Amino acid sequence: MLLIPAIDLLAGRCVRLYQGNFDADIRYVRQAPEQLRHFEDLGVSWLHVVDLDGARDGVPGNGPLIANLARQGSVRLQVGGGVRSAEAIETLLNAGVARVVIGSAAVQKPVEVLGWLQRFGTEALCLAFDVKIDRSGEPRVYAQGWRQNSALSLWDAIGVFPVDRLRHVLCTDIGRDGALTGPNLALYRDAVSHFPTLAWQASGGVRDATDLAALARLGVAAAVSGRALREERIAIEELRPFLPDASSPASTSVTARS
Repeated sequence: MLLIPAIDLLAGRCVRLYQGNFDADIRYVRQAPEQLRHFEDLGVSWLHVVDLDGARDGVPGNGPLIANLARQGSVRLQVGGGVRSAEAIETLLNAGVARVVIGSAAVQKPVEVLGWLQRFGTEALCLAFDVKIDRSGEPRVYAQGWRQNSALSLWDAIGVFPVDRLRHVLCTDIGRDGALTGPNLALYRDAVSHFPTLAWQASGGVRDATDLAALARLGVAAAVSGRALREERIAIEELRPFLPDASSPASTSVTARS
């Protein structure tokens, strides 16, 4: 399993929201270019970048900064937030982004998104589904920056896409996001069981290396982690098994995303 650190951008600054609440953000001193270099030094091969302005407003809001990050170093960027057109995808890919994350559009206009998968390829796109667990234990998909309940189950939302046209899927448990309470292992166990051919990315709740190991045992392809890594809650020695490009032991400690 691959560890993918995450940074969230709001008006050009690195922040962390608690459960998607724009009024409950944590602001970090280390900004995006410096953070990218830090992760690169650790041996990270991918970085997940969320354009929060785009996720809120429906129009990408940190394009120049993201393009600048994409030009730096060897870390490949996976970028999402407000991507709701083929033109937006093309702009990001042309800027050097390796993979574009499609969120709300995957729920609201799946036929169009299927066309994007055919046009750009399954490796260039990742569909993202943000869920809340309802009283019956069913994961319900939310859109528009987590403000809109689609009423769809996660399984129904993914089921509209032919399995041979889809590869990368990011699933975030909103209730765990930014909370450092541990990932929803039952959710990801069910996800791998329902759609075993997908490369699942788990997001929300990661606290420590034990959580990463538990996700790896479930068969998810990657864990996306932000707050735990930004706040250096996990020693680099514990992260190394999930960072294939990591080199010799370092004395520093680092964190993963929740």
